[in-house]
Amino acid sequence: MKHVSFKEVPLEDVSVDGAKGAKIRWLIGERDGAPHFAKRMFEIEVGGHTPYHIHDFEHLIFVLDGLGELVTENGKSQMNPWDVIYVDPNMKHNFVNIGDKPLIFLCSVPHEVKKVVKKNPFAGGVANNC
Repeated sequence: MKHVSFKEVPLEDVSVDGAKGAKIRWLIGERDGAPHFAKRMFEIEVGGHTPYHIHDFEHLIFVLDGLGELVTENGKSQMNPWDVIYVDPNMKHNFVNIGDKPLIFLCSVPHEVKKVVKKNPFAGGVANNC
């Protein structure tokens, strides 16, 4: 079990290429014994953004404060406090602060997407879902 103030969790720079003025707190993660998901808190400075990227897992977002924009290959949508956002796996995206104060949101993600590969015990190879 873990029970702390978010202020006790270190605020770290997002050090991925393409990020600007983005910081992250790993509120709950594998190091805390959480077996499946991580809960992160992002703080994006005015004019800042996360990198425009893609991966094979979803994001579950809850906006706490500020004004932002979710940018995807399908266009842009505004992010407001108390909004709930789901970003699909394999959707290119980033988060941009378009307001005049920090954009703060929670983001839950799975630790790792494990692909299940079925093997055909008779052929010694990979089966096509049979």
